[in-house]
Amino acid sequence: MSLLLENIVSELNRLPGVGRRTALRLAMHILKMEREDVAAMTESISEFRNNICHCAKCGNLSDSEICEICADTKRDRTTLCVVEQVADLLSIEKTRQYRGVYNVLGGVISPMQGIGPSDLRIDLLLDRIAMGEVKEVIIAISASVEGETTLFYLMNCLKRFERLKITTIARGIGFGDELEYVDEHTITQALINRREVDKNR
Repeated sequence: MSLLLENIVSELNRLPGVGRRTALRLAMHILKMEREDVAAMTESISEFRNNICHCAKCGNLSDSEICEICADTKRDRTTLCVVEQVADLLSIEKTRQYRGVYNVLGGVISPMQGIGPSDLRIDLLLDRIAMGEVKEVIIAISASVEGETTLFYLMNCLKRFERLKITTIARGIGFGDELEYVDEHTITQALINRREVDKNR
């Protein structure tokens, strides 16, 4: 195999969900593209990687310090939805059923992977709630061992906010399912049928 071809296949193979055969197919597709289209693609990738940032308020991806959702004055700021990753936020937004704001944790607690509470945006969440505007927190994290560990930790942190309503999305979502791969209808039902969490659990 050509060294140049081997190099691009190896790089594409590093992407999640892209095996060697898929990487080779993508490489061959890129080879058939017009040179200017390839240049535009590589420029977009480079610009995205170098200029994208996390919203200072919620952790969402943004072109500026504050994302569009947090800047939208029509959003319900009394309801805050806690998600693991930006991909989960996008999945919920696709349903068009939720008009509150978000807090993106940036992952879940996973001792096996060396991820502790201090590695997540939990302090940001607590600071926002302490300001007093938030009345309900919806915890919308995946139903996995790590997700349940994170939920338990969050519940302990949120106990001190006595008047705060805490709900979780209803489990039409199977245990172990990643939220970003769940269809829009299931997420919509999970949001509508969310249940209040016992703060003393």
